[in-house]
Amino acid sequence: MADDIFDLIIKGEIPCYKVYEDDDVIAFLDISQVTPGHTLLVPKAHVNDIFDYDEQIAEKVLLKLPKLARAIKASNPQITGINIQSNNGPSAGQTVIHSHWHLIPRFDDDNLNSQLAPTIDHSADFTPERYQAIAQQIATNIKEV
Repeated sequence: MADDIFDLIIKGEIPCYKVYEDDDVIAFLDISQVTPGHTLLVPKAHVNDIFDYDEQIAEKVLLKLPKLARAIKASNPQITGINIQSNNGPSAGQTVIHSHWHLIPRFDDDNLNSQLAPTIDHSADFTPERYQAIAQQIATNIKEV
């Protein structure tokens, strides 16, 4: 099986704006940045989707979600909520067949409805420096929450 983009990021062959990494997961900014701080949590073990999780993978990945969510919220005082979502299977909108979780910060004035469209892409508004600054803010806070 050929490596997908997340496998290549995990191997360090494609750069990312990393906010967290341990033996089991990696978290980095989504390049689309639906809102500033939009982060992906990806298991290092290649599992296609939630249906491939066993108890061990679920524990290693899902228990990181609250810690990462708190770090994202702490990174910007204007963040008032967060959407956590995972599309599982192509019919559910999964475009990279490697399990991953979107953590999308919400702001009172973000004008997003409760069902985020997967086509939202604000990457044109982000420079490498802005991505790095946001990633650093989250990474700094992950140790504190």
